[in-house]
Amino acid sequence: MSKQTLKMFGSKLKWLFIFAIVLVFQPAKAQDIPKFDLLINQLRPAKTVPFAKPPQATRKIRQLSEIEPVITSARMLLVQSPTPNNPPDQGGEVVQVTGVKANPTNQGVEIILQTTKGQQLQVINRSAGNSFIADIPNTQLRLPNSEAFTFRSTKPIAGITQITVTNFDANTIRVTVIGEGTVPTVELSDSPDEGLIFSVASAASVQQPQTQSTQPPSQPENQTQPKPSTQGDEPIELVVTGEQDGYNVPDSSTATRTDTPLRDIPQSIQVIPQQVIKDQQITRISDATRNVSGVSPLSGYGGFSDDYTIRGFTNSNLLRNGFTTSNFFTYGANVERVEVLKGPSSVLYGQIEPGGVVNFITKQPLSSPYYAAELTVGSFSFYRGAIDLSGPLTDDKKLLYRLNVAYEDSGSFRDFYHSNIFSVTPVITYKPSENTTLNFEYEYGKRRGSFDRGLPPGSVFLTLPISRFLGEPSDFLNIDFQRGTATVDHRFSENLQLRSSFSVQSTFDNNIYTQAGTDFEPDGRSALRGNIIVNRNRRNEDYSWQTDLIGKFNTGSIAHQLLLGLELRRNTDINPNFFGGDIAPIDIFNPVYGARPTGPVVLRIFGTRISTTGVYLQDQVTLLSNLKLLVGGRYDFVFSDNSAKIGDGNTTNSNFYDSAFSPRVGLVYQPIEPISLYASYSRSFVPNNATTFSGVELEPSRGTQYEVGIKSEFFDRRLSATLAAYDITKTNIPTRDPNNTDFSISVGEVKSRGIELDVAGEILPGWKIIASGYLNDAFVSEDNSIPVGRRLENTAYHGATLWTTYEIQQGNLKGLQFGGGIFFVGDRIANQSDPFTVPSSLRTDAAISYKHDNWRAALNFKNIFDLKYYDTQGYFLVPQAPLTVLGSISVEF
Repeated sequence: MSKQTLKMFGSKLKWLFIFAIVLVFQPAKAQDIPKFDLLINQLRPAKTVPFAKPPQATRKIRQLSEIEPVITSARMLLVQSPTPNNPPDQGGEVVQVTGVKANPTNQGVEIILQTTKGQQLQVINRSAGNSFIADIPNTQLRLPNSEAFTFRSTKPIAGITQITVTNFDANTIRVTVIGEGTVPTVELSDSPDEGLIFSVASAASVQQPQTQSTQPPSQPENQTQPKPSTQGDEPIELVVTGEQDGYNVPDSSTATRTDTPLRDIPQSIQVIPQQVIKDQQITRISDATRNVSGVSPLSGYGGFSDDYTIRGFTNSNLLRNGFTTSNFFTYGANVERVEVLKGPSSVLYGQIEPGGVVNFITKQPLSSPYYAAELTVGSFSFYRGAIDLSGPLTDDKKLLYRLNVAYEDSGSFRDFYHSNIFSVTPVITYKPSENTTLNFEYEYGKRRGSFDRGLPPGSVFLTLPISRFLGEPSDFLNIDFQRGTATVDHRFSENLQLRSSFSVQSTFDNNIYTQAGTDFEPDGRSALRGNIIVNRNRRNEDYSWQTDLIGKFNTGSIAHQLLLGLELRRNTDINPNFFGGDIAPIDIFNPVYGARPTGPVVLRIFGTRISTTGVYLQDQVTLLSNLKLLVGGRYDFVFSDNSAKIGDGNTTNSNFYDSAFSPRVGLVYQPIEPISLYASYSRSFVPNNATTFSGVELEPSRGTQYEVGIKSEFFDRRLSATLAAYDITKTNIPTRDPNNTDFSISVGEVKSRGIELDVAGEILPGWKIIASGYLNDAFVSEDNSIPVGRRLENTAYHGATLWTTYEIQQGNLKGLQFGGGIFFVGDRIANQSDPFTVPSSLRTDAAISYKHDNWRAALNFKNIFDLKYYDTQGYFLVPQAPLTVLGSISVEF
């Protein structure tokens, strides 16, 4: 498909998209991740003030007005010092930078930080190696609806390797210009109409010093005339990436519901960005979490849902843009990145297991036209096509759109398995005024395919071929998923913001499955399969409303960012199914299929409605510039209404009410700029919805965590590392009442203790890495039936991952990238009641890709040594794919 054809297709499709939105009229949530305007503006005459140019550094503090009287309107303080001894007061007004532009000049390129309050700013500049670094305290990148964190231009002009603009921390913008062989020449100018302008000179425009020249500098006619590094009609590409082109993401909203640097969060949180997903050719988005220490994805219900074990605790509550979402459909075609918050998160998200939570952040509209298409073909008849279109719908760019469409059809190394997936996600962003943004997002997903629960746990099943299927070829599961989100974001001022979102989700599924168990006929080879289960028209509906009020203020020299929130949620699940109909055993060594169920089938209808009200308050306190406190709490009120009807019997009902307070407090101390030491305490809760023999409701299960850690940044913030140690205790776990076995008592307790290390970023230009390692001791500490000391199921004692890529930066092979990695998981038990050990595994992957201009081709080799290994579904063994090859070709512009 040619570039012109795709552009024309995208132009037509965006109007079809508008028409579809009018018809569907589904609410949606989105936050803008815009690309910059790459327009060439007519250059205004600038009054420039040169920075002190290295190596002629000066420690003299000078006012701009002292340098040139004509610019006395600027009140910027320039300091040339490797380490500022007296940084500006961080407690003043935080000035918002609302845009960044890159314009070519005859000298090189100018970077414009758009703000109307440039006169209030101070600039601290220094050099480090070949880098020019300028910090602007009391500022913040605040683009409309943007979740982008870094603005980067690679090799924009001769002699300049890279230019980046980023939120260095919550109240500082950092501008970094990296030269190829020396510190670049950068000048500052002030424009009341545009803001701060950093003028970067190209190598061609800088006069090289002559040997002891005696020529007076006042004779410009004898100087070499500067050569334009860029034609006047060609824009310099400054791409808003949100670190999408790197492995290191410095900010996240999952941990605090505000854009906060990871280094300021007293809790371990890891982000898997788009670049890792692309380099590893991840086709099932849950696999991205294999890069995170202490996290193991589970294969889920028949391979159609995504659950996770995090720090020893199985969690089925996933988030999508901060909303709890169904784990039945987490297809990743529209996922921008994956954020994993480890440890209790009930302080912001309510009833969630204490191990942690996974949050999928979806792709949002861009303010510049963007068109991309990708085709992937692989082993076992795997085919996948996807398009990603975005841009403005109006000339004033107040109305933006994004549309992701994907289709996947695949076979499997497993016998009789086939599936296909279709996903479409339109997003609209509308900005009626400078301070108000409306976002609407709709997602529809359809999945059709075989139902496969894998193999029962047992040594004899490990001897079978990994292709062996012990159900019936007619087993299937079909799922339809819809989600709509609407968000209103309004800024009353620079210090007060209101964000309100409403989400509607529905999941509808049908399935039939049979499953062999661990019991055998006397022949020792025919596994009993028992009953067949048929789910008909099961539906789950979820309504959620979240409102956050975010305010910034000072109490003396102490800065606060206060979050006050309210969440109302109702989840309804109706599950009618047929159970019974005994089916014949199956010979596991020589299976014969086609058995039909015999005997009576019983209709069972289970219904659950859970209503939740949560109120939360959080304060991010900057006590000193290097000492930060995070304190918060949430109170939840949960009402559960359950019903069950079996056969012709009467409907039984049970109601439960729970309330719980979930606090969190943490402290971050930064003794030097790249190091953060932190400690935190947090709690979580999960309702038990059960009663004792005497009719008393069981208290919710509670999780309590203590965590300490170190967060470090290296190579001028290109590489980050987190080392964390934690201790989690979960109490009030229901166990069987020894005196009344049909009832429970909440005396169970489990503990999880461990150490984790996560590293991500760029070591050298072109050399990226993401790695992790962990030790985890998760065990039963109190129980009536399970032996004390037994490990928690699906929890390895240790694990490690390493993935690295290198892209050639120059020469004829520029754009060629090699990558590879290992994924190690230690042995673990599949279940606690009848423990079976799942063997450890070490999978090795490799990749090669080449990109030229806007085209990219890639080959990924997964499990290159054809290792036989297994994951679990929480009980069953799930054989994993042997050697798999995926080839893809993509284009974007």
